[in-house]
Amino acid sequence: MQLYTINTGYFKLDGGAMFGVVPKQIWNKLQPADEKNLCNWAMRCLLVEDGDKLILVDTGIGDKQDEKFFGHYYLSGNANLQSSLKQNGFDISDVTDVILTHLHFDHCGGAIKREGEKLVPTFPNATYWSNGKHWEWATKPNEREKASFLKENILPIEQSGQLKLISEPDYGVADFSSNIKLRFVYGHTDAMMLPQINYKGRTIVYMADLLPSIAHIPLPYIMAYDMFPLKTLEEKKLFLTEALENNYVLYFEHDPVSEICTLMQTERGIRNGEGRSLSEL
Repeated sequence: MQLYTINTGYFKLDGGAMFGVVPKQIWNKLQPADEKNLCNWAMRCLLVEDGDKLILVDTGIGDKQDEKFFGHYYLSGNANLQSSLKQNGFDISDVTDVILTHLHFDHCGGAIKREGEKLVPTFPNATYWSNGKHWEWATKPNEREKASFLKENILPIEQSGQLKLISEPDYGVADFSSNIKLRFVYGHTDAMMLPQINYKGRTIVYMADLLPSIAHIPLPYIMAYDMFPLKTLEEKKLFLTEALENNYVLYFEHDPVSEICTLMQTERGIRNGEGRSLSEL
């Protein structure tokens, strides 16, 4: 097995929304905001080469939205989904599976592209994986979360015939393959899936939006975007304890600097060790 970081660029989101009840004078030291109160965040995907499978976790924001939409998010950086795949020696046609942790636009936008007037899967040979509960949640969204679930990112996946839905597990973890499990969490949005990968004798967990960045490891640091923040708090407590005890490696989708870290116990609670790149593992 081999893992590759897939960088798809950066975007900006409101710092207050990203840190919830934590005051700006605290979070601004960790993730400085610009004059518009916006912080810069990565959209970092993960590619897993496992035998004859090439599995992509999330797809970034994509490039098919209009100028008005992208104007809200101040996209930056030289990398995109296709160039990052090529940099690692792969083409979009090589991808066999796409695991979508959830269907918010910054996680699944790159799954679909425009071809003339049509919306088609970016990865023609891939199976796209979601789960029934989250698919229902995303295709019949509540008013608070509706702006994050864009039908042009979601419905063409099903229409293509390339969608498969994973059954929700009884105990929170589903088997995807011999080396990958999917952890189900429910605080950020209903039935988000976190890939847990057995790699070089270590367990790597792709954190998606349970822990968007290293700065979100302290328990109160919960996004205002989360649908069920007290559920997120419960899930963070349980996960961080398990991750510390088992020396898990955390892989961050949105941290602008650090790709991975491990955890350590401090007088103030569980905190991050030094942030590193995946290649250093």
